Amino acid sequence: MKIFLKLLFVMVVLAGAGYLALPYAKAYWKARNAPKYRDAEVVKGEIVSVVNATGTVKPVLQVQIGSFVSGPIKELFVNYNSEVKEGDLLATIDPRIYDAAVARDEASLAIRKAEVVRVQAQLQQAVNDEQRAMSLRAENENYISGAELDKYKFARVALEAELAVAEAGILQSEANLANSKANLGYTEIRSPVSGIVIDRKIDPGQTLAAQFQTPEMFVVAPDMEKKMHVFASVDEAEIGLIRDAQKREQKALFTVDAYPDDLFEGKIYQVRVNPTTLQNVVTYTVVVEAPNPGRKLLPGMTANISFEIDRHNDVLKVPNAALRFYPKKEQVREQDRKLLEGTEGNDRTRQEQDEGYSEIPRSAAQRAAANEKRNRRHVWVVDGERLRAIEIVVGLSDFRYTEAVSGDIQAGRKLVTGIEEK
Repeated sequence: MKIFLKLLFVMVVLAGAGYLALPYAKAYWKARNAPKYRDAEVVKGEIVSVVNATGTVKPVLQVQIGSFVSGPIKELFVNYNSEVKEGDLLATIDPRIYDAAVARDEASLAIRKAEVVRVQAQLQQAVNDEQRAMSLRAENENYISGAELDKYKFARVALEAELAVAEAGILQSEANLANSKANLGYTEIRSPVSGIVIDRKIDPGQTLAAQFQTPEMFVVAPDMEKKMHVFASVDEAEIGLIRDAQKREQKALFTVDAYPDDLFEGKIYQVRVNPTTLQNVVTYTVVVEAPNPGRKLLPGMTANISFEIDRHNDVLKVPNAALRFYPKKEQVREQDRKLLEGTEGNDRTRQEQDEGYSEIPRSAAQRAAANEKRNRRHVWVVDGERLRAIEIVVGLSDFRYTEAVSGDIQAGRKLVTGIEEK
């Protein structure tokens, strides 16, 4: 009996202790299972919006130098990276057949000139004969008949025409000679501009055939030490931002793999309206002009470009992670759960968005109105045991922060960015 009473007493004590400890145990268990949120502060400062693209460095101008005449290459006077001045001799083509053509046309011209002298002599003789015949007929009509007088006259006329043909032959020979001399001059390949030889496509002894098209021999790039162009492909969705940036003369910053620690600065020189379509993706070529005083930028380099679209100073900056955070329904206070259910300012629930819900096609006006509402976002703050939503209007964005144009937030306010794993 005593043992039973002792056991009963112990059980009553334990039950009482358990009853008294139950609220503390519940509080401990609740605190232990409560989610621990990661947070980040709203800061104030500068925010720069950029559009990133990849481009290729090219000279501002590439002059392709070819040959107008055919023949084997006799000598080369420049090589890759040679600096040349306008008029410098780059190469020569074997001139022997063109020297022979000049000599032939000079001889032909000499023949034509001699022919003119011969015809002039015959013409003078015909003129003298005609004048003597006319003098005799003037003394007595019976001395010279009309038929004989006509022979003298038309012999002179024929020789006058022959002289005109001979003189025209001189012009023709002079033209042929000029053509041959020009072809001979073309055997000397000279640079039309001052610059650097960035490509050489011939070797000594190589034979050029220029009958069908002009063969390319050299590529000379002028003023490479002054400036270069970067050709970037920009998606059609961002080309409007690029054109606005060009109007505001915003700068473009880029790096190249050869000098990863160097930051190059340029300006938007041109937005070309000719589109390129590849696998249903439309892009436009944007040309960036950048100085190149140290000649570090070389043709063909790959440039990673950031086009500065806009810059705002001294603004509230919300961490992008806070905008991406989306809580569960049970973590949010009752008043804000309608935001998660899609019943306020949204035609679709979160579940429908995640499942790729296919909405009914909207008109262009509806799409434009929806795009205007995209700047209205919600961030979350801890309010007791639940999360509370704060509506903000966002502006510029970069890789880490987004500008808060309006909303009930201040610098230093902590926003929820995620939940810590237990």
